Amino acid sequence: MIYSTALPLLTLFGLINLGVEAHTGCGGHEIGRRNPGGRLIERAPTDEESAASSLDVTYECTAYSYAPVLNIKDRYPTIWQAAYILPDDTEAQTLFASINATLNEKFPNIKPKGTSTGDFTGVAYNATDPDCWWTWHQCTTPNQSTGLPPDIISTPEPGTWGLGFDDGPNCSHNALYDFLRDQQQSATMFYIGSNVMDWPLQAMRALTDNHQVCVHTWSHEYMTSFTNEAAFAELYYTQKAIKEILGVTPLCWRPPYGDIDNRIRTIAAGLNMTSILWSDDTEDWRVNAPGSNVTAADVDNNYNAVIGKVSNGTYVNSGPVVLNHELNNYTMTVFMNHYADIKKAFTYVVPIAAAYNTTHPYLESNITFPTFSQYVAGQQNVTTSPSTGTDSSSSTSPSGTSSASSSASSSSSSSDSKSAAGRGVVAGTTGLVLALLGAGLALLV
Repeated sequence: MIYSTALPLLTLFGLINLGVEAHTGCGGHEIGRRNPGGRLIERAPTDEESAASSLDVTYECTAYSYAPVLNIKDRYPTIWQAAYILPDDTEAQTLFASINATLNEKFPNIKPKGTSTGDFTGVAYNATDPDCWWTWHQCTTPNQSTGLPPDIISTPEPGTWGLGFDDGPNCSHNALYDFLRDQQQSATMFYIGSNVMDWPLQAMRALTDNHQVCVHTWSHEYMTSFTNEAAFAELYYTQKAIKEILGVTPLCWRPPYGDIDNRIRTIAAGLNMTSILWSDDTEDWRVNAPGSNVTAADVDNNYNAVIGKVSNGTYVNSGPVVLNHELNNYTMTVFMNHYADIKKAFTYVVPIAAAYNTTHPYLESNITFPTFSQYVAGQQNVTTSPSTGTDSSSSTSPSGTSSASSSASSSSSSSDSKSAAGRGVVAGTTGLVLALLGAGLALLV
């Protein structure tokens, strides 16, 4: 049986402590919580192509300084701490004011819940679930009166596994990414903003290898615990960091631990982002986590349970979106160990963008992903045409509706001319990195 990452509620008006376990990362260590600033002291920065060639975990996870990050870090919150809007960031302040006005109009009674580490002890909440709070009873379909679309939790294509990985970029992910490349397999990567700032060259590889990049917040904490401003900052600065370092503006995100309600959905929508959760959880991230009794055998059983649903007819009309992680060497390896069985059982394994025919998963309309039919026919390459500016109307969410709001469109458009317009997502050479710097990627305000 596959258990939810949130436990059932034990009382009508009080939540138990969900017992969040710390995530671990490179080589089993806590995911890259280091400061990217300061002088280069450990290993020389390299180019994207060279960084992607090493399978030496010690080398991969040795800290490095990278000029584009050093040039912009003062315009971002402190990494691995809850995000906040910087006092002199007028662009963020203006956009937040617009989104906050919508929140105050539509959801004035939804307040922050619990703590950022997932302690909801004593939280009073109406058992009818008016906020469509996932952590309460896994609600993913807001009331129609809210005007919010359902969260993405499955693929619309029969027998199709929606492939994604949370918590990247992991400093030691080259073995996994090499495996996916060799299998001609693309995925949807949910990147933590602090990890992108820590490991920018690793983040770039996602675009080089034709993966879809989505937001996974700045500090990886429980989103419903934050104020409106802090929740906005968690998403805004991650989206912006990905834009400045990778040259693309993601239109999708996943809440850590699935912790989302209508207040958080509205903030994400104001930033053009579709909310993607999951139908099945492998629980890979719980193995060896403090306080967890989940074993490697349990994770194997969870993978096999999803695979077994193919034969019992569960996926006749749709397919699962499964929660996997590039969190540490174990979570990456266990996926690779099960991949052959996944491919054998499922008709298709595709990134979420392909499953929904989302050909423009970024605000930058010159970047085109293959449709579902193109992808399953063998066309995995993402194409980039000469930049003609940002065209938000051409970007669609996985649900097939426009993801672009005018406020966030103007925010991204104002910075687009200073960023790496026309970055080739299938390139990874030193020359391209230098060209990006010349285009002003590191100087984006």
